Amino acid sequence: MLKIVSLLSQKAVSFLSLTLLCISPIWGQNSYKYHIPENRNDGWETASLTSQHIDTTLIFQFFNQLLKEKHQVHSVLLVKNSQLVLESYFGNTTVDRPHDLRSATKSITSLLMGIAIDKGFINSVDDPVNAYVPLKAGEHTDPTKETITLRHLLTMSTGLDCNDWDKKSKGQEDHIYKKQDWLQYFIDLPLINPPGEVAAYCTMGQILATEAIARASGMAIDEFAQKYLFQPLGITNLQWGHTSKKNVIASGKRLYMTSRDMAKIGQLLLNKGKWDGQQIISEKWLEASTAPHTKISGLDYGFLWWRIPFQGNQKLLTAICATGNGGQYLMLFPELDMMAVFTGGAYNSQDDKLPFAIVNKVFIPSITSKRAP
Repeated sequence: MLKIVSLLSQKAVSFLSLTLLCISPIWGQNSYKYHIPENRNDGWETASLTSQHIDTTLIFQFFNQLLKEKHQVHSVLLVKNSQLVLESYFGNTTVDRPHDLRSATKSITSLLMGIAIDKGFINSVDDPVNAYVPLKAGEHTDPTKETITLRHLLTMSTGLDCNDWDKKSKGQEDHIYKKQDWLQYFIDLPLINPPGEVAAYCTMGQILATEAIARASGMAIDEFAQKYLFQPLGITNLQWGHTSKKNVIASGKRLYMTSRDMAKIGQLLLNKGKWDGQQIISEKWLEASTAPHTKISGLDYGFLWWRIPFQGNQKLLTAICATGNGGQYLMLFPELDMMAVFTGGAYNSQDDKLPFAIVNKVFIPSITSKRAP
């Protein structure tokens, strides 16, 4: 994913300003038509915005303008109090079309790690990585590497020279993708910091964590995820893939999932690990994985989950977020019992930050407004 330098990029803020200031003169001309999301018997209860006491003024104004502007937003969903109240798709994206989640897949890996621990496949997040993925000593042999734990992988603090946001880093993901053996190359990287001291955004840490789950369970990661996470959630329309033209190891593949199913992942967290009365993942793990453990680019980071601040109604709100290059976002606001889902195609562009502005300038004010619906 892109480095999060400014959540509300200037272009995003300008777009929102244009939306909110210039909407009135064109209201009624090819205007946005709100529809209650369709009940598809897929596990989602749908309802209207007003039934959840959401002020629709800013929402209707924004979407009316969005239809008239060039943008790379592919889908927008809003869930309030466990009900899907807003669902819009743009371009070729549809309700049934799986979307490349990019690095938002990382946060799902965190859930799978929790399930692997819950099921007893993995003993502890503080176990050394080589207890599950023993790799031969390579070019940069260093006994300190034996102290790298699963926790270090999940918090991106292995100490290895791996930083996706630094093209000069030997472990930058584009360099890794050109190698024959990703895992061995990764563990052969030189240590530049003691494990656990400094965090840097590193995709390979997540890939090695995924490999640990697969080897510990004796199942391919797609089989493990289907049995213990997706099947209980009723998620079947998904794929695993990668944009690389080379053969990609199973643990290195990303998820392609529909927006509704992505929202199910979020609702699972808001429900403290339960879905349809079944405890899919322990509440204890969810509390630990979404708690702040380190900082990346000044933002709190958990076990492959971001904690991002938003300004609510004179109150700072913290969102638990899964993020992916291009505009793939799952933003959870436990205090509001609210979730927003976005997919997009603004790859390698600051335009992919527009959803942060939508949530900050449209959704939160609409939900926290004291104005009657």
